[in-house]
Amino acid sequence: MPMKLDIKKELNSHSDRVKSVDLHPTEPWVLSCLYDGTMHIYDYSTGTVAKSFEVSDQPVRCGVFIPRKQWIVCGCDDMMIRVYNYNTMEKLQAFEAHMDYIRSISVHPTLPLVVTASDDMLIKLWDWEKGWATTMVYEGHSHYVMQVLFNPKDPNTFASASLDHTIKVWSISSPIPNMTLEGHERGVNCIDYYAGPDKPYLCSGGDDQVVKLWDYQTRSCVQTLEYHEHNVSCVSFIHDRPLILSGSEDGSAVLWNSNTYTNEATIQLNKERCWSASHHKGLSRIALGYDFGTVVIKFGRDTPLVSMDSSGKVIYIKENEASTMNLRSVDISSYGDGDRLPLVGKELGATENSPQSISHSPNGRFVAVCGDGEYIVYTALAWRNKSFGQADEVVWDSGGGEYATRRGSSDIRVFSNKFKERTAVQTDFVAEGIFGGNLLCVRSSDFVCFFDWESMQLIRRIDVVPTNIFWAESDLVALATDQSLFILQFDRTAFETALDQRGGVMGPDGVEEAFQLLHEYPETVTSGHWIGDCFIYTNSNHQLNYVVGSEVSLLNHMDGPTFILGYLTKDNRILVADKSVTITSYALNLAVVEYKTAIIRNDHEEAAQVLQKVPTSEHNKLAKFLEKQGYKEQALDLATDPDFMCELALGLGKLDLAADIAKKDPSPLKWKSIGELATQEGRLDLAEKCMVEGEDLAGLVALGMATGNAEILERVAETSATGKAMNVAFLSSFMLGRVNECLKILISSQRIPEAALFARSYCPSEVASIVEMWKADLRKSGHVRMADLLADPISHAHLFEGYESSLQAEKDNADLMLKMKEVDSDYYPAYKQTLETGIPYENSPDDGKGEVQENGLGTAEPGLDPRAELEEEDDEDEDYIPGEAEDVEDSPPGEEDDDEGLDEEDL
Repeated sequence: MPMKLDIKKELNSHSDRVKSVDLHPTEPWVLSCLYDGTMHIYDYSTGTVAKSFEVSDQPVRCGVFIPRKQWIVCGCDDMMIRVYNYNTMEKLQAFEAHMDYIRSISVHPTLPLVVTASDDMLIKLWDWEKGWATTMVYEGHSHYVMQVLFNPKDPNTFASASLDHTIKVWSISSPIPNMTLEGHERGVNCIDYYAGPDKPYLCSGGDDQVVKLWDYQTRSCVQTLEYHEHNVSCVSFIHDRPLILSGSEDGSAVLWNSNTYTNEATIQLNKERCWSASHHKGLSRIALGYDFGTVVIKFGRDTPLVSMDSSGKVIYIKENEASTMNLRSVDISSYGDGDRLPLVGKELGATENSPQSISHSPNGRFVAVCGDGEYIVYTALAWRNKSFGQADEVVWDSGGGEYATRRGSSDIRVFSNKFKERTAVQTDFVAEGIFGGNLLCVRSSDFVCFFDWESMQLIRRIDVVPTNIFWAESDLVALATDQSLFILQFDRTAFETALDQRGGVMGPDGVEEAFQLLHEYPETVTSGHWIGDCFIYTNSNHQLNYVVGSEVSLLNHMDGPTFILGYLTKDNRILVADKSVTITSYALNLAVVEYKTAIIRNDHEEAAQVLQKVPTSEHNKLAKFLEKQGYKEQALDLATDPDFMCELALGLGKLDLAADIAKKDPSPLKWKSIGELATQEGRLDLAEKCMVEGEDLAGLVALGMATGNAEILERVAETSATGKAMNVAFLSSFMLGRVNECLKILISSQRIPEAALFARSYCPSEVASIVEMWKADLRKSGHVRMADLLADPISHAHLFEGYESSLQAEKDNADLMLKMKEVDSDYYPAYKQTLETGIPYENSPDDGKGEVQENGLGTAEPGLDPRAELEEEDDEDEDYIPGEAEDVEDSPPGEEDDDEGLDEEDL
């Protein structure tokens, strides 16, 4: 039966003629060497050009990645070898290597060696650790040498193909060939080694339009494959499948079965001649170079052929050979997250088909292997064949031991746990896939239908197209699509009730109430597993996450694609495997999962019991979970991180508790947050304390100004003046009326021009001295002319009109500030109105009962100008109250006597 290849085109670029391609083994890159002298690195995951190199004005005929050095090595028709760093795109080396066109380059898998082949009929070995010195020259071919390639099973040997009709095998230590394989009637263009352990094979293609398969131990031709109508230009073994690829100048690429030697598939891409091909072990992709561009083809699945039962026994298949590993043979708990487990595989036997999927039965006794349109059920221990048949897919139920098969688009059959066919599923749509679990799921191109295993009755049709479906032991199910993850709950009671009401007849959509959508997440899930009501999964971003309720938690970032095998409850570890079946583990405490599940179910009694089993190290994570669920009080009781505890206390309005937490683990951010909230709630004493502890000088200034507390401003002024917060010190001093201090701050901060302007407005007596300082500073910096242009009120009195008045105002204002220093803040409106307008304030504050309150300088009666009280206390200043009227009651508003003091502008 023909293989099921599932070929998909991942990259289809258009360019000049591509002479060579090479796939990167770890990055999603393909290197294309072009006839126009350039090289491109394509990212086939995005379909874009990642990097481009202008190499030469001559064709680039060959190029390869050297991943362990982050290099590209290429050969051109100008006979030069060039080496580039593909990360920095820097050219590292360029040297003349041959006397004619360079046709091929091969890199030793472990040693710093590169072998090249040329039209000069020579093969050369280069050592890059010796400055790219030539360590050996191999002569023996009588025509162009078209390709060289190291043997992956014996890297000390390599093979060469030549237009002299021969293939030669060489040792790197000898210039004489070990053997010569003859059989092609015309020139040989290409070769490739089989990397599997079972066959010492080598394949070749030539101008005689055939592909030959060689046994290089017996030096005999095993098989000749004929299909192409023109020269065969490239051949490649597909290492993970029993396939051989051949490309020809007739434009076709053929996939041959390496067991039966039959043509499994022919690829026609209409890009004219096919010149080169590349494939790496572990990659389910082939890169092809054509006259009109580069193509990357994906076939099969990226997931490894591996399955694990609930006890930790793993079965995996590589190259049709099944092996088993037992996780109980190692102490998993002694290894950290992401550490590779030192597991040793034990051979079980060979599969009788080319497998594409493998899965354990729910009880772990059997394993179903499916591939090439056939399935076989083996016993897990002895690897004995228990059942087989034709199918494209096999899925198991959730525990009864039954399984279902799909063949084609309409043939779906269900088998009992005795491996006997029990029933068939009749669908009126094209079935593209099936999924097992609590219900049998059949997917079409537009929707998925759920069927009951026992009766095959349609339960519900859902209009999504899942890539995978994961069932929990309960009635929870996860539907993974290309862009989203849906968590649903199956309600069998609702289905059975609806079935009874409808007399056992279901419509085309089933029962809508049978499923309830719980959550939706924007995730592209690649693998998943349920632990109770917790769903763990890997996504396309190489993250290992788990979800309980609506909360998604990140467990770890992976280096590359990984796939979940299962969960070992005893060890509290999640087991994952990569494409090469390297198994690692990650910790996930089961008690944590159970606690979160109990909270989601609103079962706080069970949660309290489970909490006793949760390690203290996990408490803070649970506190964050509780906070997201709205249980802030419980979260505060459970939290261990001081920052998070303080945040919770603030959220609950517990300012004193937050302050206690901040004392034990102080930080400016904590004190600032507490201070802001305390200010909002009017707890100014606590706010001041927080600002002091958090050194929030700006906040203290605002608080001092808002409350009229001069002591706060004085402390801030003193503190900030000794530090670098000169702006805060200036503002504090200014609000206190200490203009001389403001001047000192400006001068000490080298703000002399600003100091001069400030002095002109507030301290005119200091203008002359500061101007002199300004001049000296300008002369020191070389601005002599600018210094000479500055004027001061001593030398240029005519330029400072009203200077004498301003000096008097400065003196009077200083006297007034002394008198007003101890006035109660309740009298601020009175003084403010009087000082600004000169009109006495007639409504002095009282207690509402007609009793006059004291202001600290005596008593104020209603209607009495407060400045009059100041007048009586200080006889020395009785002549000065700005804007004073002789008779307050008789003077009309605004008609003050200008002779009795300074006007408002002068003040």
